[in-house]
Amino acid sequence: MIKINPAIHLIGVMLITVLSILPLSTQAKDLVYITKDLAYLDVLHDGKKIRIKRINDTSNRLTNSFTKTSRPCPPFCIHPIKLAPGIKTVGEIELLDFLNTLVKQGTGVLVDARMPQWFEKATIPGSINIPFTVLTPGIGNRHTKKIVELLGATESRNGQLNFSEAKALILFCNGLWCDQSSRAITSLTKMGYPEEKLFWYRGGMQAWQQLGLTTVTP
Repeated sequence: MIKINPAIHLIGVMLITVLSILPLSTQAKDLVYITKDLAYLDVLHDGKKIRIKRINDTSNRLTNSFTKTSRPCPPFCIHPIKLAPGIKTVGEIELLDFLNTLVKQGTGVLVDARMPQWFEKATIPGSINIPFTVLTPGIGNRHTKKIVELLGATESRNGQLNFSEAKALILFCNGLWCDQSSRAITSLTKMGYPEEKLFWYRGGMQAWQQLGLTTVTP
């Protein structure tokens, strides 16, 4: 089993800062915008300025593993649009707004819940890697507890965790057939993480890349 140093994976929380959305009048005349009013969003990822935009080659096609249409089910079964009653599912525009508001304010974290070997291939700018396996053991595990505390939970006098100051999280993995982010969310809710602070980007890396949006290699 891969050993994860929680401090290393979460140090990025302090580094992720959304810089700006330039007015449309100052943006380059791209052919493919994100929305009709938004050409790109600048963020900091691991201390470097990254511009999230769409590939402007309208003939571009995916050539990686995300071109696959079918995977064995089980285990790679299609997830419903609603993961759980209290968990809100979000799309790309909501994710970008999350980066520009809660992450910018320091009250939100974009979490890539995939195993490190997936994260190292490519991820969404502004995200940090917390593999779902790190959360699986629950708060009885000191490493898992440390992760949750770094996300804003505090320990009360009776030894229980207080989530009143916990950060809002958007979690994602490879796509609507991938279990890694859903399992991470399930583990967090079992630990008491408030459902209203958990959001699921169901489309994940497959939908992100199919839209031609920027990825980074950590």
